[in-house]
Amino acid sequence: MQHPAIPMCPSAQHHLDGAEVFAVIGGSAERPEVSYLEQSFPVTPEVVAMAAPVDPAEVFRFGAPCAMSTECWHFDDTRRKCRLAIRTVRIAPVVVSKPPRCAIRSRCMWWAQEGVSACLRCPQVVTNDSAPSDSVVETADPMNLAGAAEMPNLPLQA
Repeated sequence: MQHPAIPMCPSAQHHLDGAEVFAVIGGSAERPEVSYLEQSFPVTPEVVAMAAPVDPAEVFRFGAPCAMSTECWHFDDTRRKCRLAIRTVRIAPVVVSKPPRCAIRSRCMWWAQEGVSACLRCPQVVTNDSAPSDSVVETADPMNLAGAAEMPNLPLQA
């Protein structure tokens, strides 16, 4: 079920309430490529089973309503911003010259917060990357405060 007032996290897990599949991951472990679907659709047990034997987030990109709270390691509750989106824009390379079509863009937290800069990096994002590069590890690390100079006093979760 969609929550129209709550932005969608484009790097969510499949088990979250309101989760939707919006892309399929292809390419290779070293160089993943995201293919966006025309429409997103709800996560079902059948969709999850299609990913077996690997984690579903290695095969699909899921969107789910943003927790917008300390329930998410990446959310800065004080600034009401997604730090993962900030780190993605600051650390990850641009991989496309124009934003790909995306079924969740109008509801996407990263789009709302970072605009086209997030979309130009999104096609390389794999939520559960089985062979992450050093830059992917740096980007995904919730303790990495990339851009902290512009966002002082970021609270860290223990």
